[in-house]
Amino acid sequence: MSVPQRRHLTTPLPGPRSQELMARKSAAVAGGVGTTMPVFAAQAGGGVVVDVDGNSLIDLGSGIAVTTVGNSAPRVVAAVQEQVAAFTHTCFMVTPYEGYVAVAEALNRLTPGDHEKRTALFNSGAEAVENAVKIARAHTGRQAVVVFDHAYHGRTNLTMAMTAKSMPYKQGFGPFASEVYRAPLSYPFRDGGLDGATAAARALDVVEKQVGAVNVAAVVVEPIQGEGGFIEPAPGFLPALAAWCRENGVVFVADEVQTGFARTGDLFACDREGVVPDLVVTAKGIAGGLPLSAVTGRAEIMDAPHAGGLGGTYGGNPLACAAALAAIETVEQDGLVERARAVEAFLKERLHALQARDARVGDVRGRGAMIAVELVRPGTTDPDPDLARAVSAAAHAEGVIVLTCGTYGNVLRLLPPLAIDDTLLGEGLDVLEAAFASTLVGAAQ
Repeated sequence: MSVPQRRHLTTPLPGPRSQELMARKSAAVAGGVGTTMPVFAAQAGGGVVVDVDGNSLIDLGSGIAVTTVGNSAPRVVAAVQEQVAAFTHTCFMVTPYEGYVAVAEALNRLTPGDHEKRTALFNSGAEAVENAVKIARAHTGRQAVVVFDHAYHGRTNLTMAMTAKSMPYKQGFGPFASEVYRAPLSYPFRDGGLDGATAAARALDVVEKQVGAVNVAAVVVEPIQGEGGFIEPAPGFLPALAAWCRENGVVFVADEVQTGFARTGDLFACDREGVVPDLVVTAKGIAGGLPLSAVTGRAEIMDAPHAGGLGGTYGGNPLACAAALAAIETVEQDGLVERARAVEAFLKERLHALQARDARVGDVRGRGAMIAVELVRPGTTDPDPDLARAVSAAAHAEGVIVLTCGTYGNVLRLLPPLAIDDTLLGEGLDVLEAAFASTLVGAAQ
């Protein structure tokens, strides 16, 4: 590993060079583009990010689940270097190239189900979600799209409509696309113990009464919600939704943008319960940090749009395709599915111990290297977003990148790259535990 795998602070954060760059950002970049930390990266790899002041930070964010194989995975670097020397772009819709086809073949092989599949490539998760809806509408001749409480699907007009949380994603940006309907999700921590099948029946009752099955083109669901709070539905919820879709001619779409490519301890989160979606949406971890996304699904559904109805100038860019093939090889050859399960065990052992001694930790949940800590006011399930902000800020000050999420803003989310070693992971948790202790002391004062 070319980047030393250690946490090391040479200046208080942010350092002087990062402060200079933040001033330039404020003067040059639109104010609506925020940052979690005012620290500018200069180098990254394995489990660390090195900033422009020489500080080395432990990375428990992976660029929001993008750099699953690491920020500078050797196979990805070599593949992109080789491709960039050959050509950077031709547009697949003008003069196609093998890399796009090879990525499609790999996704057809890897995504759930052994049926005949087709794939189309795009740039971002939101773009792929929109295209999944287009494909479902073309196939069914229907318009309605069903999504769920706490969902996050993107920032474009349609995907903002599909996203549940208003601030900061939707506030002031309407009107939104029509024919989007929301159903209740299975949220075990806040459902009063509702089992998955019963939670699904509750959701589908809303759909049938308020939308009507004959009007629904697609049900779009994150198998484990991302921005919504790493909510893992109770067992049986997803299979019941998929069965209802099959019975009613509705396209079942799994948004695996954040959960795909070994992140959850399975290649795809749907694999855990054997759920086979009609369409699978992927992005984030697909290409080791390069912009790429995809919709993969049943051939008869994917082929429903007319020629020219899908695509885009940059969709399936050759550099991103080269990176994706190398990232997929890294996942398979380096045993990253198994590594994600080991990370889960490591994280949960420490976090459950923290929960046992700190009543502010209401829930520890998630799978693989996608683990959440939901924070509440002691003795209640009332969300405590102030604590989440305080803990994350304390961790940031000590050189650990940790993210927050959740409809209520009260969830810490841990998304370490699978290239991180256990020593760094343990040190990151030490810092996080110290951050909890510091906030407890502060509250007592």
